[in-house]
Amino acid sequence: MAKRKIRILGDPVLREKALPVKEIDGQLQQLIDDMAETMYEAKGLGLAANQVGEKLRLFVLDLKQREGSPELLVFINPEIVATEGEIYEEEGCLSIPGYSAKVKRRAKVLVRALDREGKPFEMELEGLGARAVQHELDHLEGILYVDYLSPLKKSLFKRWWKKHKPR
Repeated sequence: MAKRKIRILGDPVLREKALPVKEIDGQLQQLIDDMAETMYEAKGLGLAANQVGEKLRLFVLDLKQREGSPELLVFINPEIVATEGEIYEEEGCLSIPGYSAKVKRRAKVLVRALDREGKPFEMELEGLGARAVQHELDHLEGILYVDYLSPLKKSLFKRWWKKHKPR
């Protein structure tokens, strides 16, 4: 396994749409392992492939690691097939270090994907899990959570980012 460099806001790969995974092979397994290591080291809950420079429809998630019982979830070619309700809660992102803001999301989602072996599965998530899946899926579409901010909050964020962007 190898830690990968997390791409930061301003890197064009974060704004590109990810491509479907066509083959689940050793190279993809290595990428999944690298992404997991990178996510855990950065203390994130999730990481999309384009955040490490790979334009693939793939993300990893671990909602239990902060409780001390890691459980890595792998989503290959994910899609949300149903949603319910609404929540408005604080979000952050490994690609925008040090900043967080409240974002409106669906409260409950049903996601369909392939696991790391290529087996199809569906998973229903709510609360933090639903938010995390939507956040990572947005990454695969080239969307960042700050895109959802109001014009005023977006303006304040841009000013903040100019001062705090990692060099």
